[in-house]
Amino acid sequence: MRTPRPSGTAVRAVLAAVVLLAVTVVLGLLHPVRRAPVTTDTLGPDNGELVSDYLARAARSLDETDGGDKHWALVSFTRPVTTDVVRDVAAGARVSQVLFRVPLDRVQTPLVPVSVAAGDAALARANVLAAGRVQAVTGETDRQAQIAAVSSAELARNCACVIGAVVRGDHDALTALQSAPDVRAVEALGAGAVFGRFAVRPLLPEQTETVVPGPDDGVVPGSGS
Repeated sequence: MRTPRPSGTAVRAVLAAVVLLAVTVVLGLLHPVRRAPVTTDTLGPDNGELVSDYLARAARSLDETDGGDKHWALVSFTRPVTTDVVRDVAAGARVSQVLFRVPLDRVQTPLVPVSVAAGDAALARANVLAAGRVQAVTGETDRQAQIAAVSSAELARNCACVIGAVVRGDHDALTALQSAPDVRAVEALGAGAVFGRFAVRPLLPEQTETVVPGPDDGVVPGSGS
């Protein structure tokens, strides 16, 4: 008994499938799917870390920076400062992000990071941008909404509310920054770090022993609660 030969239509269908598979493989090799970058670098202390340990770790990070290469670094301040102070102390480095947090006694206020372009003018406007971002936050409770409203008003008047800044500079600039007035610590990443691909957790001025959240049972100004 003779085995029936496949029809021309079936052969063409098989050939088309083979060609389609080959084209798919080639396109995959030429245009591979880009995977999302894995974020592993972090600036700032770990939750629960002793402040003394973090300060020592930050100092060691500067010792490991290469002389001529530029590095991203987190500057932590001894107290909340204005953007004018940031401009003065970081004159030898490029300020790329300012970290705002309105200080209210025993009240947890939001951390507001604002990226800034190069130049003093952009840095001077950062507080206005921060105020707008906080104003857009309604909060899940009345207390959170009140905190956001107070924070926005304080930021709009250019309060001393900067607790940290992300800067870029070489070893000499970062070392000089470490000894500047109002600077508590400077922690640097390796030269290969890419802005936007590392996490930032600032050291708060009120954290003196252990890095833990502070109390949140104080009265929000103007709210009575």
